[in-house]
Amino acid sequence: MAVTVVVLYAAKKTKTVQFQDFDRSVPLKIFPLPLLYVGNHITGLASTKKLSLPMFTVLRKFTILMTMILEVYILRKTFPKRLVYSVVAIVLGAMIAASSDLAFDMEGYTFILFNDAFTAASSVYTKKKLGTEGLGKYGVLFYNALIIVIPTLLASALTGDLHEAVIFEDWVKATFIICFLMSCFLGFVLMYSIVLCSYYNSALTTTVVGAIKNVAVAYIGIFVGGDYLFSWTNFLGLSIW
Repeated sequence: MAVTVVVLYAAKKTKTVQFQDFDRSVPLKIFPLPLLYVGNHITGLASTKKLSLPMFTVLRKFTILMTMILEVYILRKTFPKRLVYSVVAIVLGAMIAASSDLAFDMEGYTFILFNDAFTAASSVYTKKKLGTEGLGKYGVLFYNALIIVIPTLLASALTGDLHEAVIFEDWVKATFIICFLMSCFLGFVLMYSIVLCSYYNSALTTTVVGAIKNVAVAYIGIFVGGDYLFSWTNFLGLSIW
């Protein structure tokens, strides 16, 4: 978030990019994106902790269905039947995999479904906010990060996470600092890529493109991590993309 604010603020000052200056109308224009962003990350981290990688990725397929439904109700979009059938097939595969999950965890499933809802809502509202006068793709990125960076910092301080980060022993290692800064910058690149994809395409397209990477993650997760319990029904459902 801090890197996003710094990079876009510098770009605005050098007139590389343009978006409106902050005023009282900005929080109203950007709402509810910051709340959806925070909810997405909290539930995502919680569900990753509870589920194996293959089941995490397969249950993320419900995001596609939720995104399509929200686009119909919020953006008033219509979809051809062949696209609807494709989404139904993807969700059917997720249901088959979930029906035979030998490592079923109710709390994990609850978190991942909330995470799906937050991700879908975030995608749809991002698409909607991109058309807001004065914001555009750079304004959406900048003000979303700016509004939530301070509450997030305060929350991490209250939970003790900030103290743990400050006293982390590897801050004196150049290798760690380089990797950490690269991670922060690539986080900005990732967020910009998502917004850019939504700018030129539909929210559903962005969600489907994001899910493609899960093919590799799911199959690698079967062999890495040691928490996936194999069954043929589960594997068949996992393989229906």
